[in-house]
Amino acid sequence: MKRIFQSALVVLAASLTSGIVGCRVGPQYVRPAAPLAPEFKEELPSNFKASNGWKVAQPGDSQLKSDWWTSFNDRELNSLETQIEPANQTLKQAESNFRAARAAIRFYRSDLAPTVGANPSIGAVRYSTNQPYFNKNVASNGTGDFTLPIDLNYEIDLWGRIRRSIAQSKEQAQASAADLETTRLSLHAELAIDYFNLRSADAQRKLLDETVRAFQDALQLTEDRYNGGAAPLSDVTQARTQLQSAQVQATDVDIMRADYEHAIATLLGKAPAQFDLPRNPVTVDGPILPAIPGVLPSQLLERRPDIASEERHMAAANEQIGIAQAAFYPTLSLSAAAGFTGTSAVNWFTWPSRFFAVGPTLSQTLFDHGRRRATTDIARSDYDATVASYRQTTLTAFQQVEDDLNALHRLEVEASQQQAATASARESLDLFNTRYEGGVDTYLQVITWQTALLQNERNDIDITRRRLEASVLLIKSLGGGWDSSQLPQQP
Repeated sequence: MKRIFQSALVVLAASLTSGIVGCRVGPQYVRPAAPLAPEFKEELPSNFKASNGWKVAQPGDSQLKSDWWTSFNDRELNSLETQIEPANQTLKQAESNFRAARAAIRFYRSDLAPTVGANPSIGAVRYSTNQPYFNKNVASNGTGDFTLPIDLNYEIDLWGRIRRSIAQSKEQAQASAADLETTRLSLHAELAIDYFNLRSADAQRKLLDETVRAFQDALQLTEDRYNGGAAPLSDVTQARTQLQSAQVQATDVDIMRADYEHAIATLLGKAPAQFDLPRNPVTVDGPILPAIPGVLPSQLLERRPDIASEERHMAAANEQIGIAQAAFYPTLSLSAAAGFTGTSAVNWFTWPSRFFAVGPTLSQTLFDHGRRRATTDIARSDYDATVASYRQTTLTAFQQVEDDLNALHRLEVEASQQQAATASARESLDLFNTRYEGGVDTYLQVITWQTALLQNERNDIDITRRRLEASVLLIKSLGGGWDSSQLPQQP
């Protein structure tokens, strides 16, 4: 018995050793090439070049901070941004997906160890002496069966299927971590954009309130002139129409502001009825446009979490090819059972009641009518799809950076042009107000330039909003303060 037990241990050790030194079938992963350019095409804003250090990045250049929104120097925005992570439900969902992906690693790693189970049972049987063909000479009062087996099953990873499954789960977990960062970055950027849109609406409303007061004064002036016989009734109706149009615009701005306030409340995990943001108009002089360090196109591949996610999905798809190819080779499993079995509770756990069995099993599919080959072809096609998705995501990232750089540069020029146009419109309105009061021109000229000035002043505010929004989008396009070194390294 001792010799048999030693032989079983030798078989077990040999099987485990073969599993350790087993080869891995399938392709080794090499990151495919992505479309790159030596530098970005679009011009940078001159103020970034002069004062904020925009340039082609070199190793060691400063990076964006993870709390990049603080660069806008707005306390209210900083306070709101810190409320996203503990409360936003979309982010909580992404975090839950990441935890599930990490748990999947432990699930697949469990295949590296044997599965051990127990199935104790107690039974008693007495055969009827009156049953057909029963030999009454062996009749008894019945038999008892007391069994406590311990079963062991272990698949030896000869061809790397289990190891590739574990590697695939790790890569999927890293992709999930990158997806979590993409969600976090998108939510912070969305909050910043909604916030600047809301502040722009506050500025629009402040401008319109001032305009309504000015138009009320203008209406009073035309009524006084009409009552004194110095102006026709048409001047009064035109002034009243101009005033009412400004009031309509102010109401429309309130609708827009409420929408942005509701959006911010939802981002913070609050019902809109439980959230209120006091009015605080954004001005042309603030918030400040942040300093943003430049990057090389090749660095973008390491800084965008969505690109990192696509790259990890490629690696996982590559592992799936190896898993599919392993099905063409034999599977070696080790099974063992040991325990005690007796005829009664008295002799159940005595040494003579012991039993054990151990041995390997080799299985091989001989014919499946192309099933395994089809599975491998599907895995290869899925891998090719992830490569295409990775390259397309990279191209989209480059496009977004180029778009945002172009927008910032053009909006800088546009802001200067618009400020000049606003100053000209204000000067023209002052001139025609003087000419109208002197009886030289009709009130139609005043109305025309009141409209022109209001539109230009609103454009000033809107361009400021667009510049802030473009800055946020550029930060988002550059990956915020994230880089691929922050991906979790699973043991």
